[in-house]
Amino acid sequence: MEWETVIGLEVHVQLATKSKIFSGASTAFGAEPNSQACAVDLGLPGILPVVNEQAVAMAVQFGLAVHADIPEVSVFDRKNYFYPDLPKGYQTSQMYHPIVGPGSIDVTLDDHSTRKIRIHHAHLEEDAGKSLHEDFHGMTGIDLNRAGTPLLEIVSEPDMRSAKEAAAYLKAIHSIVTYLGISDGNMAEGSMRCDVNVSVRPKGQESFGTRAEVKNVNSFRFVERAIAFEVERQIELIEDGGKVVQETRLYDPERDETRSMRTKEEANDYRYFPCPDLLPVVLDQAYVDHLREQLPELPADKRERFQNALGLSAYDAHVLSASRAMADYFEEVKDVCGDAKQAANWVQGELSGALNRENLSIEQSPINARQLGELLARVIDDTINGKAAKQVFQALWNNQGASADEIIEAKGLKQVTDSGAIEAMIDQVIADSPAQVAQYCDAEPDKRGKMIGYFVGQVMKASRGTANPQQVNTLLKEKLDAKL
Repeated sequence: MEWETVIGLEVHVQLATKSKIFSGASTAFGAEPNSQACAVDLGLPGILPVVNEQAVAMAVQFGLAVHADIPEVSVFDRKNYFYPDLPKGYQTSQMYHPIVGPGSIDVTLDDHSTRKIRIHHAHLEEDAGKSLHEDFHGMTGIDLNRAGTPLLEIVSEPDMRSAKEAAAYLKAIHSIVTYLGISDGNMAEGSMRCDVNVSVRPKGQESFGTRAEVKNVNSFRFVERAIAFEVERQIELIEDGGKVVQETRLYDPERDETRSMRTKEEANDYRYFPCPDLLPVVLDQAYVDHLREQLPELPADKRERFQNALGLSAYDAHVLSASRAMADYFEEVKDVCGDAKQAANWVQGELSGALNRENLSIEQSPINARQLGELLARVIDDTINGKAAKQVFQALWNNQGASADEIIEAKGLKQVTDSGAIEAMIDQVIADSPAQVAQYCDAEPDKRGKMIGYFVGQVMKASRGTANPQQVNTLLKEKLDAKL
């Protein structure tokens, strides 16, 4: 039997506000445990929450970025459950009237095709605390610093049909929230995490199979691996005569498997009801329009501009616009050197390769965009050739603060373009290579092109790599062909 995978994602994005969603406590990451939890976060008697207006604005901006409906009224609800890291005994969330309605995202897949993934809604809620299991000798510690941090939970429709599509969708969400500046998207620190809902059904069947939810997956790669394992588990279970049960599972990256945590609760298990301490949030059109005007150029618009205005390929435009930091770096390099294609080639090639080898992000690059742009300008104006440019690049990488011009001058890398000087070197190489010249003259015309490489190499060696390669090729061919 052929099976079809059905996937929906619930993405939790920590919003980059300085204070929590209902209190003035700090949201800074890495503080001492329980040093940033105030009376509101702890749910002490008599406290009253106050909505953080910045969190509301960030949620609306996300909705506008994904072409979603923005309801005039949204309402906070209490989601009731008991867990040690939830001191109030309930989570303030939004169930019936979320702040962002239906929208959609176009995602680009590995084969450069696009898929439209629908978003069911996005709602605001407070994060819970964190349970710590290490170093407590069989006990669990509770850190409530995270309690009350504003979250935007983005719920997709079950539109994805493969692990690759799910990862592409998650990357698109990550790109949008970081472009907007509403989250740093740091999955290692929990700024963005994902619950994956997976089910399988026979191909052609319209009704969905029973889904399992894999909680808190915190990397793009783990999302793909968790889905792959879960799909295989469910298919094997059904084909062996068993049934998939609706449950919550945990992905273990060390064993590369999912494990059952608990049976899945339904919405009515949480006894949602409107929060009596918070008024409905009412957004007038002028406020929404004001936030719309503040939107930056988003990834899809940037990709289109890179292709149409700068003449980049669809692939180059996609790679360079994937993150705001990468796009900003590329654009500064392009502005300094004046050549978009040259900038794209070097940012994706030499620079990205060096960053990957050192496991650095674009923000951590030892070479800033202006330095790289100035280096490329020297290639474009023929001050140096491509081989010398790589030497300058390496020197820039190892010597932060120096300029390309300073390195070119110090290392004597300026390209020789004086045709008289190049001719003199060529004449010497030809004079020193009678056997190779004879072979060239005796060769078939279609073989001579490859044989000229020997002479080019000798001239470049004589010039210590500074001769202009195009001039060397042209003059060599003229002089060798004159001997035929």
